[in-house]
Amino acid sequence: MTIKAGDKLPEATFMTSGPDGNKPITTDEIFKGKTVALFAVPGAFTPTCSAKHLPGFKEKAAEFKAKGVDTIACVSVNDVFVMKAWGKDQGINDEVLLLADGNGAFSKAIGLDFDGSKFGMGPRSQRYSAIVKNGVVEKLNVEEAGQFEVSSADYMLGQL
Repeated sequence: MTIKAGDKLPEATFMTSGPDGNKPITTDEIFKGKTVALFAVPGAFTPTCSAKHLPGFKEKAAEFKAKGVDTIACVSVNDVFVMKAWGKDQGINDEVLLLADGNGAFSKAIGLDFDGSKFGMGPRSQRYSAIVKNGVVEKLNVEEAGQFEVSSADYMLGQL
Protein backbone atom coordinates (compact mmCIF):
# COMPACT_ATOMS: atom_id res chain seq x y z
CA MET A 1 0.00 0.00 0.00
CA THR A 2 1.32 3.42 -0.95
CA ILE A 3 1.44 6.15 1.64
CA LYS A 4 -0.92 9.10 1.05
CA ALA A 5 -1.62 12.58 2.34
CA GLY A 6 -2.75 12.40 5.95
CA ASP A 7 -0.64 9.31 6.75
CA LYS A 8 2.12 9.29 9.36
CA LEU A 9 5.50 8.19 8.08
CA PRO A 10 6.64 4.81 9.41
CA GLU A 11 9.56 4.58 11.80
CA ALA A 12 12.78 4.08 9.92
CA THR A 13 16.50 4.63 10.27
CA PHE A 14 18.62 6.10 7.50
CA MET A 15 22.35 6.67 7.32
CA THR A 16 23.77 10.12 6.75
CA SER A 17 27.22 11.61 6.59
CA GLY A 18 28.33 14.77 8.32
CA PRO A 19 31.33 16.49 9.88
CA ASP A 20 31.52 13.78 12.54
CA GLY A 21 31.37 10.93 10.03
CA ASN A 22 28.62 8.53 9.11
CA LYS A 23 25.77 8.04 11.54
CA PRO A 24 22.25 6.67 11.75
CA ILE A 25 19.36 9.11 11.86
CA THR A 26 15.74 8.19 12.61
CA THR A 27 12.52 9.49 11.15
CA ASP A 28 11.76 11.06 14.55
CA GLU A 29 15.02 13.02 14.45
CA ILE A 30 14.28 14.24 10.93
CA PHE A 31 10.54 14.96 11.08
CA LYS A 32 9.35 15.40 14.69
CA GLY A 33 8.15 18.97 15.22
CA LYS A 34 9.44 20.08 11.82
CA THR A 35 8.25 20.91 8.34
CA VAL A 36 10.29 18.89 5.86
CA ALA A 37 10.44 19.05 2.08
CA LEU A 38 11.22 15.42 1.32
CA PHE A 39 12.13 14.17 -2.12
CA ALA A 40 13.39 10.85 -3.41
CA VAL A 41 15.48 9.91 -6.39
CA PRO A 42 16.04 6.53 -8.05
CA GLY A 43 19.79 6.85 -7.60
CA ALA A 44 22.68 9.13 -6.81
CA PHE A 45 24.76 10.07 -9.87
CA THR A 46 21.94 9.15 -12.27
CA PRO A 47 21.40 11.72 -15.06
CA THR A 48 18.15 13.47 -14.07
CA CYS A 49 18.91 13.22 -10.36
CA SER A 50 22.30 14.88 -10.76
CA ALA A 51 21.50 17.38 -13.50
CA LYS A 52 18.10 18.62 -12.31
CA HIS A 53 16.58 17.11 -9.18
CA LEU A 54 19.17 17.67 -6.43
CA PRO A 55 20.55 20.90 -7.96
CA GLY A 56 17.05 22.40 -8.01
CA PHE A 57 16.64 21.92 -4.27
CA LYS A 58 20.15 23.22 -3.58
CA GLU A 59 19.49 26.36 -5.62
CA LYS A 60 16.09 27.01 -4.02
CA ALA A 61 17.03 26.15 -0.41
CA ALA A 62 16.64 29.75 0.81
CA GLU A 63 13.17 29.97 -0.76
CA PHE A 64 12.11 26.81 1.07
CA LYS A 65 13.41 28.20 4.37
CA ALA A 66 11.57 31.48 3.74
CA LYS A 67 8.33 29.49 3.31
CA GLY A 68 8.75 27.75 6.68
CA VAL A 69 10.58 24.57 5.69
CA ASP A 70 13.00 23.48 8.41
CA THR A 71 14.76 20.76 6.42
CA ILE A 72 15.07 19.67 2.81
CA ALA A 73 15.80 15.94 2.75
CA CYS A 74 16.67 13.66 -0.16
CA VAL A 75 16.20 9.88 0.04
CA SER A 76 17.89 7.41 -2.26
CA VAL A 77 18.38 3.65 -2.15
CA ASN A 78 22.15 3.97 -2.08
CA ASP A 79 24.69 3.38 0.67
CA VAL A 80 25.94 6.26 2.80
CA PHE A 81 29.32 6.32 1.04
CA VAL A 82 27.70 6.86 -2.35
CA MET A 83 25.43 9.56 -0.90
CA LYS A 84 28.44 11.29 0.67
CA ALA A 85 30.36 11.22 -2.64
CA TRP A 86 27.29 12.48 -4.51
CA GLY A 87 26.86 15.34 -2.06
CA LYS A 88 30.51 16.29 -2.50
CA ASP A 89 30.21 16.07 -6.28
CA GLN A 90 27.10 18.31 -6.19
CA GLY A 91 28.60 20.84 -3.77
CA ILE A 92 26.01 20.13 -1.08
CA ASN A 93 26.81 21.64 2.29
CA ASP A 94 23.86 21.96 4.65
CA GLU A 95 21.21 22.89 2.05
CA VAL A 96 19.95 19.32 1.69
CA LEU A 97 20.09 16.43 4.15
CA LEU A 98 21.11 13.35 2.14
CA LEU A 99 19.53 10.18 3.50
CA ALA A 100 20.84 6.77 2.52
CA ASP A 101 18.04 4.18 2.48
CA GLY A 102 20.68 1.53 1.79
CA ASN A 103 18.43 -1.53 1.82
CA GLY A 104 15.36 0.29 0.55
CA ALA A 105 13.46 -0.44 3.77
CA PHE A 106 11.89 3.02 4.02
CA SER A 107 11.00 3.17 0.33
CA LYS A 108 9.35 -0.24 0.59
CA ALA A 109 7.54 0.63 3.86
CA ILE A 110 5.86 3.63 2.21
CA GLY A 111 5.05 1.67 -0.96
CA LEU A 112 7.19 3.82 -3.24
CA ASP A 113 9.84 1.28 -4.17
CA PHE A 114 10.30 -0.32 -7.58
CA ASP A 115 12.39 -3.06 -9.11
CA GLY A 116 15.08 -1.55 -11.31
CA SER A 117 16.67 -4.92 -12.08
CA LYS A 118 16.02 -4.64 -15.80
CA PHE A 119 18.30 -1.57 -15.73
CA GLY A 120 20.91 -3.32 -13.54
CA MET A 121 19.94 -1.18 -10.55
CA GLY A 122 18.08 -3.61 -8.25
CA PRO A 123 15.52 -2.28 -5.76
CA ARG A 124 15.09 1.51 -5.91
CA SER A 125 12.84 4.35 -4.82
CA GLN A 126 10.38 5.93 -7.17
CA ARG A 127 10.89 9.62 -7.84
CA TYR A 128 8.56 11.63 -5.59
CA SER A 129 8.30 14.62 -3.30
CA ALA A 130 6.33 15.21 -0.13
CA ILE A 131 5.68 18.00 2.29
CA VAL A 132 5.81 16.42 5.73
CA LYS A 133 4.72 18.24 8.89
CA ASN A 134 5.57 16.65 12.24
CA GLY A 135 5.91 13.25 10.58
CA VAL A 136 2.58 13.42 8.72
CA VAL A 137 2.42 13.63 4.93
CA GLU A 138 0.63 16.82 3.96
CA LYS A 139 1.23 16.66 0.19
CA LEU A 140 2.56 13.78 -1.89
CA ASN A 141 3.68 14.06 -5.51
CA VAL A 142 4.64 10.81 -7.23
CA GLU A 143 6.15 10.94 -10.70
CA GLU A 144 5.03 8.73 -13.54
CA ALA A 145 7.87 6.45 -14.65
CA GLY A 146 10.58 8.44 -16.41
CA GLN A 147 9.05 11.83 -15.62
CA PHE A 148 10.44 14.80 -13.68
CA GLU A 149 7.77 17.40 -12.98
CA VAL A 150 5.78 17.08 -9.74
CA SER A 151 8.79 16.24 -7.59
CA SER A 152 10.82 19.30 -8.64
CA ALA A 153 11.78 22.10 -6.29
CA ASP A 154 9.71 24.60 -8.26
CA TYR A 155 6.57 22.46 -8.08
CA MET A 156 6.96 21.94 -4.33
CA LEU A 157 7.53 25.64 -3.72
CA GLY A 158 4.18 26.26 -5.37
CA GLN A 159 2.56 23.96 -2.80
CA LEU A 160 3.88 25.84 0.23
